[in-house]
Amino acid sequence: MFDVRPCADQDEYSRAIGAIGQYFNPPPSNELLVLFSRTLPHERMHAAFEDGRIVGGAGAFPFELSVPGGSLPCGGITGVGVHPTHRRRGVLRSMMDTQLRDVHERGEPIAALWASEETIYGRFGYGIAAWAGELAVPHEWDAFARPFEPDGMTRFVTAEEAGELFPPIYDAVRRARPGMTSRNEIWWADRQLRLPEDEADAPKRFVVFEAGGEPLGYAIYRTHSSWEGGSSTSRLVVREALGATPQATAGIWRFLLDVDWMGSVEVPLAPPDHPLFLLLASPRRMRYRMGDSLWVRLVDVPAALSGRAYGEGGPLVLEVRDAMCEWNDGRWKLVGGECVRTDEEPDLVLDVAALGSAYLGAVSFTQLREAQTVEELREGAVARADALFAWRPLPWCLEIF
Repeated sequence: MFDVRPCADQDEYSRAIGAIGQYFNPPPSNELLVLFSRTLPHERMHAAFEDGRIVGGAGAFPFELSVPGGSLPCGGITGVGVHPTHRRRGVLRSMMDTQLRDVHERGEPIAALWASEETIYGRFGYGIAAWAGELAVPHEWDAFARPFEPDGMTRFVTAEEAGELFPPIYDAVRRARPGMTSRNEIWWADRQLRLPEDEADAPKRFVVFEAGGEPLGYAIYRTHSSWEGGSSTSRLVVREALGATPQATAGIWRFLLDVDWMGSVEVPLAPPDHPLFLLLASPRRMRYRMGDSLWVRLVDVPAALSGRAYGEGGPLVLEVRDAMCEWNDGRWKLVGGECVRTDEEPDLVLDVAALGSAYLGAVSFTQLREAQTVEELREGAVARADALFAWRPLPWCLEIF
């Protein structure tokens, strides 16, 4: 039997995160753990105890997640690990159960995570809710399809300047793009703009794109130098590149693609609807490997469904099955953008994980039916659900947390 509770101090916190640290080298330093606690407070890091010893840990960042038409409080699940000595003994289930109840009590209607192993989290009600992929543009194929002259200028800025200029641009994009997480000043300083000593050989560079004196786009990137046969095969790796307008987006990407001596420009986490697919003259020369990114779990079904916007369509009755959060189990009627409990006959029957997949608009109910994870009880219900839940742009989470 395992006792699961929030960490009481930095020592317990370090040992709880040390559970996932068992699988990485080098393990996180004390300095890094103290830094980490600035964005993940002690009370949001749960530890599993056996006879007073910590054998597992699971954290939840307190932030907001952009959803179609709005933003909702979200538990950003992170640092989940169990000691190799205690695998397959129920430690993870105990932590997931306690954590979900804690998220619910805090009034966060959704939880989200990046799955280190995609076979784990469906058991706990999480569903794939967004896609992202590794994108690489070879220098010789980086021309735009149409003539383009930026309507602004780019310039390098310091980390301190970036801390003032970048957040408003990010927030403008986040308001329109589901799947993006809120960032406070500490998050920006510690996670996006910090210049660690171990990255000194390839430091982050910060660039702002301005039009009419107004900051409208930015990029954070690193370069990795290499040479073959006297020619550069260096790589420019983009951590973030965002524009608040289509012109600014194209302008910041034109800058990145035009940096000299680069053999390729690479993006580790690009959405399937990235603008480069249509900006480039030869998009088929761009390599793109897509996989799952953000997984979403509805912790409070009526609050989560009432908290996003919808397309056109009549009422829809969902029978939701939830083995862990019993308060979600049952029938819910979605009408006029509000979700209420009902005794009416359901149109669709599905597990809460499948509903999490559909929630941000990346996965359609038609796909879920074809994957045999939703049952259509009333003809045409899947098509109505698709019309209600569809959203553009596609959800995108541009950082792993």
